[in-house]
Amino acid sequence: MLVANHALRVPKSPFIKARQVESGFDVADARILADLSAGDLVVTADVPLAAQAVTANAFALNPRGTFYTPDNVQDHLARRNFMDALRSSGETTRGPLALNKTDIQAFANELDKFLTRTRV
Repeated sequence: MLVANHALRVPKSPFIKARQVESGFDVADARILADLSAGDLVVTADVPLAAQAVTANAFALNPRGTFYTPDNVQDHLARRNFMDALRSSGETTRGPLALNKTDIQAFANELDKFLTRTRV
């Protein structure tokens, strides 16, 4: 399921659904977490959402291929919070590099491993 605060175009498929939620801070995140079950996979670049998913015994995968685990998600969250604090203090930081073919391949590889590992 894809969740956003605006309409999404998705291909017709019995495996893909889109849900539009109200605009507002973390409204989409709250919907994702409310619908989340242990063992579900969340694909997100939002590290706080990934941390909450992992805490809920779900899995989280970044679109660049980083698989968040109970062993590493707190480190990712600490780095994200540190950079957020720097920006809040007026420090100029650069954002992430543009998504590239290596990132896309890393994501595809991690997704494939996850699907293979969790196949019923």
